[in-house]
This record gives sequence, C-alpha cells and structure tokens, in this order.
Amino acid sequence: MRTVRISLAAVVAAAATGLAVPSAQAAAPTGADRGHVQTRAAVHAAVAGGIPGVLAQAHDAHGTWHGDAGVADLTTRRAPLPGDRFRAGSISKTFIATVLLQLEAEGRLRLSDTVEKWLPGVVRGHGHDGRRISLRRLLNHTSGVYDYTEDPGLHLQGKQYLAHRYDTWRPEQLVALAMKHKPNFAPGTSWGYTTTEYVLAAMVIERATGHGYAAEAERRIFQPLGLHATTLPGTRSRLPAPSGRMYTKFADAPRHEVHDITEFNPSWAWSAGEIVTSTADLDRFLAALMRGKLLPKAQLDEMTTTVPSPDFGDGQDDGLGIFRAELPCGKVIWGHTGFMPGSQSMAYTTRDGRHRLVANFNTDWAGDGDAAGYLLLAEFCGTVPPSSTAAGSVVVP
Repeated sequence: MRTVRISLAAVVAAAATGLAVPSAQAAAPTGADRGHVQTRAAVHAAVAGGIPGVLAQAHDAHGTWHGDAGVADLTTRRAPLPGDRFRAGSISKTFIATVLLQLEAEGRLRLSDTVEKWLPGVVRGHGHDGRRISLRRLLNHTSGVYDYTEDPGLHLQGKQYLAHRYDTWRPEQLVALAMKHKPNFAPGTSWGYTTTEYVLAAMVIERATGHGYAAEAERRIFQPLGLHATTLPGTRSRLPAPSGRMYTKFADAPRHEVHDITEFNPSWAWSAGEIVTSTADLDRFLAALMRGKLLPKAQLDEMTTTVPSPDFGDGQDDGLGIFRAELPCGKVIWGHTGFMPGSQSMAYTTRDGRHRLVANFNTDWAGDGDAAGYLLLAEFCGTVPPSSTAAGSVVVP
C-alpha cells in the first residue's frame, strides 16, 4: 500500500487553473449559498470523476448541512449515510496532540522534555538520538525521525499488502523498524511528515499516565464530547455498523483492478492513524477544540503556533497535530487530512470554530486527483468546481 503525504499546495494551485475563486468577502454565505451549492457540486463532481462514494458535513452560521454522492457499497449500491463510520487515518494525530497538551496543562510533562526522558533507549540507532528530540519536535514534525511506513518489512507497498492485511504490529516493533534507518535530518534543522513521531507521542502518553493511549483519549475526549461513533480499534479488522465499503487499487496489479480493502488490522498505524469515526463526531471535535473546550488557552496557543512545512507546498504551515492553510480566497482554515487503505478523509475549520467541513472518500485513489482540493475550495471560498475532479493539474497527494 502506497504511503501518501497530505498537501494543500493543490488548493493554492487551483487559483491558477482558471477557476472562479472569489475574494474572502465575496465568499461569505448569502441567501443563495446557504444550501452549499458549490460544495454539493464538488461532491457530485468527485463521483463523476471516478470516486465510488463521498460523504460530507459542513457547518456554518446557517446550521449543519449533510451531503453525499455515489455509493457506499459497489455491490449493494446503497448510498452513503450521514452516520456511516470510516477510517480517518492521520486525523488521529490531532487527537494525540490534544491529549499530550492536556497532560502538559496538568503539569505531568513538558513539551520541552526529551523523548529519552520518557522512553529511555527507545530512539537510538543509526544516528537517532532521543536525547536531542523534544516532545514538541515530535508533534510538529521537526524531529527528523525516519518514517517506519517506508520500511519494506511493513508490506504496505503494492499488492503484497493483501497477504499481510491481518498482521499484528506492536508500537515497539514499529519504532524499531524506523531505527533501522538513518534519520531524515538532524532534530530541529528541517521539517518532514513522519508517522513514527505520533507512535512515539502515544507511547509517552502511556508512560506518563500508566494507561493505554486509547483509554486516555476515550476518557479525555470521546466521552466528554459524546463521540459515540469514534473508536480506536487496536487490532480489530471490521468496521462497526453502519459503515460502507472501502476500495483501493494497487500500482503493481495487472489492469489496476479495484479491491475491497474494508477489513484489515490497523495496528500498523496505531496511534498515528487507526481512528474510526463519523463526520458528525469529527465536526463536534473540531468545534470543541477550537472553542477551547478541550485545552486551556495556553495549550491551544501552543497547538496553533506553526512552523513552515515546505514539503506540503506554499500556503500551509504545521502546528502541533494540526495544519494551518491559507486558501486562494484569503480564508485561513485549520485541520488535518488522513489516508488509510481505501479511505481519504479531511476535517477543517476556521480558527473560531464557526465554519467547518468534514468529508470522507471511500477510496484512497481520491488522492491521485483533485477532488479534496476542490471540495475545500467550494465550501470555504465558494469556488465553482469543474464537472470532473478526479484528474488534472490540481492534486492533493
């Protein structure tokens, strides 16, 4: 299974494709826009471009809107449902950062603490040195730690994944895979998105609390917010009902046939990407986070203090478990995207939490096209999408 990096450079590039991108003032909802006309068009354009199904939820001053297009299941042909669960991938990282910042607010750790302090001897080998890496560098991707998902021993690349989809991995094994390689760069000297960092962050949560990271996330976030559709499945391979199916293609497979990849053991992603949730739950989480219901002001300010993320292109910076993106219309949004086999998701909000968009595509080949970028532009900028958004010059990789 290919490793996918998330970029909003595509959204900025969209301004150069000849699309109508209004100014920030012009993009404000009007009476004619309250039905999310452009967003609805972008959802349907994604399906017209080859994505099986799309599920979206937006919230603004006029209330909550649900949208869907295509099918949740290619066999039964049933439509996506607003309550459908899906794998949200790296959106998990925003939850992990929130828990770690809560622990800082409680005085149980400091972001300036080294990884070595909490996980002695774990980050060592081939130039890695946990004594030089702070917890903050884990959260903003400036640690330089190698990404274990790039190691061929994980069997994520290509059709071989089918034979390993139910393998179980422990977090210590995942980190050990990373330690077999040299760091990407010296801590603090550059930026690079690395899954290993958030596995380490969750290991620190467990060491600091004496509890599993999933139990802490449930106690601190899921239960207080009533996120009843959100789970951290561990090694469980099935999605809870209601849910649709998830589809993938393998670059090394003949004729690039479509595979149903819904069931697999997500332990290889662990804290960095295993979350299962719904659009409503992610929307509620975003609103609570940005309105200060989960973090004190000092920690929320830390979360939203950014560093450049040059690998992801112009217009996007990295905070702690959350990205800041400035769209071509001038609107600034905060959030995260997530890929898992057969699934692409995104969850974004304005800084005040008043305007939000959550969406899921039930395939990972959506990342080979521009559907996600145009959906963001449609909702936050009022951009009219092209008739098909599966391919072209705008790419959210």
